[in-house]
Amino acid sequence: MEYVVMEERLFELKNENLQVMDKVKGRFFEGMTYEPLFPYFKALKTEGAFRVLCNTFVTTDQGTGVVHQAPYFGEIDYLTCLENGVITKDMKIVCPVDESGRFTEEVCDYKGVYVKDADKLICKRLKENGNLIKQGEVKHSYPFCWRSDTPLLYKAVPSWFIRVEQIVPMLLANNEQTYWVPSFVKEKRFANWLRDARDWAVSRNRFWGTPINLWVSDDLEEIVCPSSIAELERLTGTKIEDIHRESVDHLTIPSKTGRGVLRRVTEVFDCWFESGSMPYAQNHYPFENKKTFEENFPADFIAEGIDQTRGWFYTLLVLSTALFNRPPFKNLICNGLVLASDGNKMSKRKKNYPDPMEIVQKYGADALRLYLISSPVVRGENLRFREEGVRDLLKDVFLPWFNAFRFFMQNIHLYEHGNGCAFSMKEVKSENIMDRWIESFTNSLVLFVRKEMSEYRLYAVVNPLTHFFDTLTNCYIRLNRKRVKGDFGADDQALALSALGRVLTLIVRLMAPFTPFFCEYVWQNLRKVINATEESVHFTLLSTPDNTLIDEVVERRVQAMRDCIDLVRVLRERKGIPVKYPLKEMIVVNRESQFLDDLKSLEHYILSEVNVRQLTVSNDKDKYGITLKAEPNFRLLGAKLKADQKVVVDYLKTKITENELEQFLAEGKITLFGHVLTSEEIYVSYTSVECGSKCHGYETHSDGKTILMLDTSKDQELVEEGLSREITNRVQKLRKAAKLVSTDPAMVYCMVKPDTSQMAAVLISHKKKIEEATGTPMLLEALPSGKSATVANVSTVKDAEVSLWLVADSAADVVTVCLNGKSVRIRLKSNSEELLSYRDLLYEIRSALDLWKGTISLTLLDGTRFHPTTPVSELKGQTVTIQTQLRLAPVN
Repeated sequence: MEYVVMEERLFELKNENLQVMDKVKGRFFEGMTYEPLFPYFKALKTEGAFRVLCNTFVTTDQGTGVVHQAPYFGEIDYLTCLENGVITKDMKIVCPVDESGRFTEEVCDYKGVYVKDADKLICKRLKENGNLIKQGEVKHSYPFCWRSDTPLLYKAVPSWFIRVEQIVPMLLANNEQTYWVPSFVKEKRFANWLRDARDWAVSRNRFWGTPINLWVSDDLEEIVCPSSIAELERLTGTKIEDIHRESVDHLTIPSKTGRGVLRRVTEVFDCWFESGSMPYAQNHYPFENKKTFEENFPADFIAEGIDQTRGWFYTLLVLSTALFNRPPFKNLICNGLVLASDGNKMSKRKKNYPDPMEIVQKYGADALRLYLISSPVVRGENLRFREEGVRDLLKDVFLPWFNAFRFFMQNIHLYEHGNGCAFSMKEVKSENIMDRWIESFTNSLVLFVRKEMSEYRLYAVVNPLTHFFDTLTNCYIRLNRKRVKGDFGADDQALALSALGRVLTLIVRLMAPFTPFFCEYVWQNLRKVINATEESVHFTLLSTPDNTLIDEVVERRVQAMRDCIDLVRVLRERKGIPVKYPLKEMIVVNRESQFLDDLKSLEHYILSEVNVRQLTVSNDKDKYGITLKAEPNFRLLGAKLKADQKVVVDYLKTKITENELEQFLAEGKITLFGHVLTSEEIYVSYTSVECGSKCHGYETHSDGKTILMLDTSKDQELVEEGLSREITNRVQKLRKAAKLVSTDPAMVYCMVKPDTSQMAAVLISHKKKIEEATGTPMLLEALPSGKSATVANVSTVKDAEVSLWLVADSAADVVTVCLNGKSVRIRLKSNSEELLSYRDLLYEIRSALDLWKGTISLTLLDGTRFHPTTPVSELKGQTVTIQTQLRLAPVN
């Protein structure tokens, strides 16, 4: 007996007397014919079947190296046989297995037997015929029905196809006419899918769906495709009211070639065919709205998930190309998928994700929306959903935004209260550099957002928008708080408020598409100040930039200031020195004179913000013991230098001189070992070394371009000022805890033990400064026995016990709300100083106590229930308790 076996599989033949007769390449057998093991389809041998083919998918880990091909029971088998001419697309398929997985009469010996049950019978037959050399088990992965968990069989079924393969060049050409964000999805993922596109099977064997409008003869030789209901009525002689299966399946069309009657095919359309037909179906084209369709096709814009590269995006393009040879859309945003926090697909069964409505109830729809559109999803990447991410946006964006808006409204009221007249926006532009900067910065942002949005780059605009509020609150408002509050006169206050009002107006209109609900809330309060006629922010146009307000020089100066302030903050944090403690000097070293000039132009703001007495700037790095350091950009240099990378990097890190680096900075290039390197490939940074007595007591930090040295030594005067700021800070926190605004009157009592401490002396000497900073009179004594403190605080400062009591005016518009031992103070007026409605009061209470479920009722301390129709003003200075009751849903 002679065998043909792959050399690596010889061990499967256990016969010890085997003798190798010859060794040949597999290609040697290509094209040879062989006798089939069973005679059922032997006649097909003359048509190219039962011959040896060669392909790379045959492996050495199973079998003999010879693999049988069943073209209608596996995709690889089908493609291999199709490629080698064993079968053709249009020939009658050879599939002797019925819809139940049983052999048909073509396999007469096993007719009606389920294919898996026939395995043993077939093996027995092979053994009896002497054709079974070895019998064993091979483990394969096969799909199971996701509904019934029963194994599935790969099997060819009759289908109706669209010939996609012949229009692939047209598909690729039309794809090139479209604009995608992100572009890599179009250029890589989608284009690759199109290049390998296969004919599309558009028929499905189910009841529900759009019936395929084909009527065929029994032998499939005559086919009629009615193009409209009217044509089908004419062909069938029947009035048609409905075109679903139950209404048309019984209709027949007389044959024109003597084949009896034509009946509708049983299949319905693939639902993706219907999705791809959307542009035409929505207009009932071509039967109606032909002009409307032609004027609006292709669509300007569509958006869907990245999984639609093989779904809707694909079917849209196939049908529009086949019908019109045009793309179906001009612009497309492709988003990634939102996954559970563990990276798996969100599943109702697994419950591996939080309830979206609970997220909305807890954080608001705007926070959830902003979280999603600021995530990798808008770049076509996947997102692992984290509730913490939504919470962080609420903290980092909405709270600063709300605080900025509230600060504006409160100071509008302060202005009107102090000047006895209504505030009106000043059209005269402020000459204050910070006002000019924030208006320039905001208009630059508007310009950037409009440009990026016009090119559908949503991923590029959201982060700058969300970071804007940190800039607004922690830079502009922090540095201009006194101006906005009117410390420098009413005229300057009006200019600052007007600048802030214009900025808030621009940003609320710009953010409206991203955070529609919060923007509407802000707008309804803001429009009264700016005299806007639009009743909703969504009735306004998207903000447009005022180019006359954009000043790049001012923006550059303020950015230099912010960079410098950040360096000081790092050093203070490193040494544990709070900003409220003043320091003597900061030294800034930078080789760019323009940068240093920018800092000096804003010296007052810098020193005030970082609480340092003196700013010294210099471009003399040698004076302060500062050297240059070269950092190679490995990402760029690796591809450029190749074998020379090691020697060049070693030179840059250990051998390059100061003079060479100075020359490199001046010229922007340097030649090393025959390679011209640019400033993109080498990054030069500053680094400090020990500089002796000049740097004694200084802490040093660098961002690469700038070295900042901070004198952290202290003297008596600086320490005392720092202690006074400690008390100022504590008084301000007490006012905040009491829910007071700047115009609410209050008194602070303060007592220090021991009274001989440094802290006690500081309070006496700095009392006036503390009162001016807090807007609150202070008495240096304990709270009198007859008085009740609104809020109090006891803390230790510099080894002294400091007790503070704040007594708010009883007429202040505040109610104290108690629940389960916890109490909060709720202000009874809105930011615009209007009395809250009862409904708004309940909302403020829910927000303060995180109490979103159930109904709420209020009870006064005497046990009287506060009725919702009673004016809220009756609660001034009162204390109430809360009763809650969960709502019960009706049972159907």
